Amino acid sequence: MPPEVLSRVTFEAIGTRWEIDTREPLTEVERAGLDELIDEFDRTYSRFRDDSLVAELERDAGTWTFPDDSVALVELYRSLYRATDGAMTPLVGPSLESLGYGRDLTLEAGPALASYEWDDSMRWQGSTVSTTRGIGLDVGAAGKGLLVDHVSDFLSAHHPVLVDASGDMRYRGAEPVRVALEHPYDARRAIGVVELAGGALCASATNRRAWGEGLHHVLDGRTGLPVREVAATWVMAPTAMVADALATALFFVGPDRLTDVADFSYVRMFTDGRAEYSPTLPGEIFR
Repeated sequence: MPPEVLSRVTFEAIGTRWEIDTREPLTEVERAGLDELIDEFDRTYSRFRDDSLVAELERDAGTWTFPDDSVALVELYRSLYRATDGAMTPLVGPSLESLGYGRDLTLEAGPALASYEWDDSMRWQGSTVSTTRGIGLDVGAAGKGLLVDHVSDFLSAHHPVLVDASGDMRYRGAEPVRVALEHPYDARRAIGVVELAGGALCASATNRRAWGEGLHHVLDGRTGLPVREVAATWVMAPTAMVADALATALFFVGPDRLTDVADFSYVRMFTDGRAEYSPTLPGEIFR
C-alpha cells in the first residue's frame, strides 16, 4: 500500500480476490456503483455463467452486439493472435472445458482440443460479432485487466488509487509503489521487485488455476495443451488490459515478437529457473 493510502476495501469477484487502496474510504454510492460495474462486465464476458452474453455465443451461430469496450479488446486479441501464430486466441474456451476447466468445474481432463481458426468461426467488426457455429469465447487473458481498468477509471476521482485483482494492478498516484514479484513455485519468496509509477503491472503464472497432473489455464490454442517452457510472466504497460494480454502472450513468443503491439517492460521466468527481463525494467531481479 502506498504511504499516503489509508483505506483498503477487499472483496471477491469474477473468481478472484480484489484489493482497492485509497486515501479516503469509498462511499456507499461508490461501492454500489462498483458492484454494478463488475456484475455488468461479468454478465457480458463470463464463461462460467449461463446468463452471460458469452454463454449465448456458445449455444448457437448468430449475430450479437457487445459493449463498446469489446472493440479495443478484440483488436488487441487479433494482434496477439497474429503475433503468436494462433497460439493466443479468444476461442480457447472449448479447450479449457475439455481439460476440466469448464462451467461445472469438474477438473476431470478429457482429450486436448485445438481451438477453431479465427476466420473460420467468427467475424468481429466493431462491437458486432457474427459466428458460423456455437463458439466457446474466453477473453480471460485480457479481460480481467480490462475490468481492472474500468474499476480504476470509475474511481479516478480518488488520488491515489491502487486496484489489485490478484496480481493484475492499475495504479494512479504521485509516489511510486514497490511491488514484489511472487516466485511461482514458492509464494513466500520473490524473484524481484519493481517500482510502479502509474500505469499497470500484470502477472500470469502456471501455478494459478492449476489442477491435475501438469494441467493449468495457459493453453496453446493450436494444440489445446498447457504450455511447458515458461512458468511465470510479469508485464508493465500503460493499461492493465494490455499488460494482462502481453503477460499471456509471453508464454508463447519472445518479447521481440510483441514490440509492435505496445510499449512495455517485462520479466519472464522459465520452468528451469532462468529469468529474462527487459533493460527498461524499473526494478531489480534477484540472482
